[in-house]
Amino acid sequence: MVALGFSACSDDFLEEKKNYDATGEEIYNYYEGALGRINDLYGWCLPEVTAMNWRYPSVGDDDDAGKSTEEYAGFSQFVNPTIELSSLSGTEVPDYYENNAKNVQENPWGTIRNINNAIEGITKGSLSEENKNKLLGQAYFFRAWTYYKFVKWYGGVPIVDKVLDASAEAFVPRSSAEECIKFIVADLDRSAELLKPFTANGGWESSGDYGRITSGAALALKGRVLTLWCSPLFNRTGDVSRYQEAYQIMKNDLATIDACGYGLYGEGNPGTNGSTFASMFATTSKNPEMVFGTLYNTLVDFSGYADKVKNNRWERYIRPSNAGGSGKTPSKALIDLFPMADGKRPTTAQTYTHLDKSSFDYDERYPFLNRDPRFYRTFAFPGVRWAYSAGGNGDATEMNPQNPSYNGGKDYVLWNYVWFYGEGSFLDENNNSYRGADNLGSVSGMFVRKKTDDYDVNAPVYEYRPDGQGAKNGAEAVPFISCAPLMELRYAEVLLNLAEVACGAGDMAYAVQQLNRIRARAGYTAANNYGLQTSLNGNQAACMSAILYERQIEFAYEGKRFDDMRRWMLYDGGAVKVNGAPESWTLTGWGGNTCTWLGFKPMNGQRRERFIYRTADKYGKAADAAYDKDVLLAGGGVRPEGVNLMSSTLQDDLQALKAWYEENLVWMQRPGDGRNSDKTPQYINFLPKYYFLGIKSGVMSHNKGLLQTAGWEDYNNGGAMGTYDPFEETHYWNAE
Repeated sequence: MVALGFSACSDDFLEEKKNYDATGEEIYNYYEGALGRINDLYGWCLPEVTAMNWRYPSVGDDDDAGKSTEEYAGFSQFVNPTIELSSLSGTEVPDYYENNAKNVQENPWGTIRNINNAIEGITKGSLSEENKNKLLGQAYFFRAWTYYKFVKWYGGVPIVDKVLDASAEAFVPRSSAEECIKFIVADLDRSAELLKPFTANGGWESSGDYGRITSGAALALKGRVLTLWCSPLFNRTGDVSRYQEAYQIMKNDLATIDACGYGLYGEGNPGTNGSTFASMFATTSKNPEMVFGTLYNTLVDFSGYADKVKNNRWERYIRPSNAGGSGKTPSKALIDLFPMADGKRPTTAQTYTHLDKSSFDYDERYPFLNRDPRFYRTFAFPGVRWAYSAGGNGDATEMNPQNPSYNGGKDYVLWNYVWFYGEGSFLDENNNSYRGADNLGSVSGMFVRKKTDDYDVNAPVYEYRPDGQGAKNGAEAVPFISCAPLMELRYAEVLLNLAEVACGAGDMAYAVQQLNRIRARAGYTAANNYGLQTSLNGNQAACMSAILYERQIEFAYEGKRFDDMRRWMLYDGGAVKVNGAPESWTLTGWGGNTCTWLGFKPMNGQRRERFIYRTADKYGKAADAAYDKDVLLAGGGVRPEGVNLMSSTLQDDLQALKAWYEENLVWMQRPGDGRNSDKTPQYINFLPKYYFLGIKSGVMSHNKGLLQTAGWEDYNNGGAMGTYDPFEETHYWNAE
């Protein structure tokens, strides 16, 4: 064993982790050995800051999930109108079912086998009952977590609860959705019960165990699973009893979740202009908001200990290029949809029509005026401070001398307007001859700012390495290496899941209480009813719409929106039938159309655009693209002092910024989603068969007994439509 020093903000129980995959039964007779196997499961199962794939859920990236929602423009494969995903050929459906059958570490069923091996080994071993319970509680959670990811995509999959022999006789057929949900819930209940003695008194006793699964984490995940089970995707008839049962269970479970030390971060102290909301994402000490998540470190030692290098790369993803990153461009659709300062939807919003419109007028050219406090912590725009460094951690000028220093980043102001050069009209959308101010290579009218490590809000938890010699992922140099935790399941979600099932059960008053808590943390007060309309208590559809709207805003760029849109069937309202699907798939609850019931404009048939700010006509164009030819500065224009989000006069400051825009910049809409070669706009088209994914032909070819999902071609049956119905216990039905 080699003793190493580690960053204080990393997960202690993973730092000493070795690879315990290949072990004998005797290891389970020793606590340290068995603990090593459990720690290994964390390495296999914890979510990561990366694009969505079979192993990891989306965390807010512009991946297939993000680009299927209002958060980003640009068609994902799920909403691209020019393709249809197939289980056989052409553009094949993503494989979240198997990934790589020949590599146990790259196969989700290998993860299940690994977990089952640990459960069996610990159960049969000679450890004390107390130590067994402590370890098994964590293993059962991860089995449930892995199955939850299966079920949300496929409806139902084979239930494997033991280590199987590698033989054809070990084949297990797909179970129904209900059987899978019950299996997941049973594992989570078992996990919660086993871990309760160790965690239901404020969490784990040892600070070195912070980040481990607790009884509360198990019950919180159970709440997410039950909310999914109640949703239209799985509850096509709108069975109210399902909501009522979930409501009572989740309401009772809240006491245990709270007893584990979880709660709203900063509740009772919203800070200045959403600063509390911002700071919770960079809190590395014990954070009551993080119910289930991944802790990171800032290690850079690659000498045989690559598994210990666990860096959060989100900061690098979202920072503009002149601060060492690449930048994320949000869709205009979500910017236009964020609530106004009174908590109501913008006057121009054509969706959530059951909810009141704002008393503030909305102007798309100046979207930063009079918005929900969370808006300013979610997006960055020209002229706003976005400080990124302290204590000599680095200077972007060292990485590229063309980048401005901004006092080593401590006074960084985002100036992302563009100036044109050469020939071509300002207004010609094909004229792409423009540069970003301050040598900004990643040009955008706004940038995603959510979950940033903001120097004006908290002491930085990243290290900025301008020489590019920071932590690496493969050959990728990472100038920003952060130990900011990834919160997969926040306490705010616990409350909003509970609000949703309460509303579905008919207790809108209790649901509104949870909305009030979330909005109070954002900065609203009882003086204006927390920005909510007073009719929610007596209007179930409006109340549910308010809950989904709140989720969309609170969890923006956290990877939750695509799951919400699928489970509420918000692309077509569930009104369009899957070709050849059984009658059980017909939506009869919610009036047969969830979008109509909610007052939500279906996503299908919409577009998402982008925009930029360009220099005003009076400044003309530059002769060439040299980085120092900013025509605004060369033409005598003067930039104002950056708007500080911690200002007590923020709205006045933003009005002054607007006046500067009017003098110096012009707002321009730019294409976001795709268009045809003749520039005809294309529109979102999420096919109804995508609500439950099919299984790729390669997987089917070596699983001869596996049934294909209805609506997808069955490789094992000559390409005929699949016969698996997740709502039927027998899994067979007569297509005629």
